[in-house]
Amino acid sequence: MNLLRHVAAREVKIGFRNPWAYSFMALFTLFMFSLLLIILQGYVSGYSGVSGTMLNLAIYLLPLMALMLGSFSLTGDKEEGNWELLSTYALGTGAYLLGKYIGLAIVLLTIVAAGFGLSGLAGSMFGGGFDLATYGRLLIFAALLSLFFLAIALLIGTLSRNRWQALTAAVGVWFFAIIAWPSLLIAVLGMLPYLWIKPAVTALVFLNPAELTRLFTVVKLGGGSTLGPEYYKWVKWILQPWGTPAFAGISLLWISILFTVSYVLWERRRGRG
Repeated sequence: MNLLRHVAAREVKIGFRNPWAYSFMALFTLFMFSLLLIILQGYVSGYSGVSGTMLNLAIYLLPLMALMLGSFSLTGDKEEGNWELLSTYALGTGAYLLGKYIGLAIVLLTIVAAGFGLSGLAGSMFGGGFDLATYGRLLIFAALLSLFFLAIALLIGTLSRNRWQALTAAVGVWFFAIIAWPSLLIAVLGMLPYLWIKPAVTALVFLNPAELTRLFTVVKLGGGSTLGPEYYKWVKWILQPWGTPAFAGISLLWISILFTVSYVLWERRRGRG
């Protein structure tokens, strides 16, 4: 446990010394302020064009930030020999990866909180922005998105030998999950018989954490009617009293599976020396 805390604390220290972290923080805060200027005339409640823009901003920026910071952290340890040094101690692979995840999560959530906090403070000073409930849901959405893709970053960092491989894989995953996903979804569903479309939508959404988190947040913001008939069952179960606990369980399962795969692959490589 002490070694796990050491790894997490070291990751936090390195993370806040990393210029990439401050670049992402500045960029995220800048976009938040830009949205604030649009809505200074009043408060936005629920799902609207502005809150939809906020969702899209987070979907484009936060996964890339999490993928790059997370994967670079693991491959950096490989390239600089830090892993070889740490492995001389009684440090298990699970404690190492979990410490990395916790430390990086603290860094990422601090960046998200800074962006939301500064813009929220400015909004309250100027008499505009999002109402508190909407702002809270958007903040939770951004945090979950970061944690999802940080788990993917652990897997990328495990598979990659150096930062260049990690960069290529991170950008590829980001492009597939964020940019190309709508076109791929339409293409796949267009080839299926009508009766298969709704089951296919459900299965495909579970494969993409960005889409899964976006759908949950849109429904919670009251925008379920904008999703179309294919998502009717999604809207129905998310609005049930057990919808939020079920989503939390799915999220934890998703992250746990990625962490387990990273652990198994890292242990295999460690066993081979």
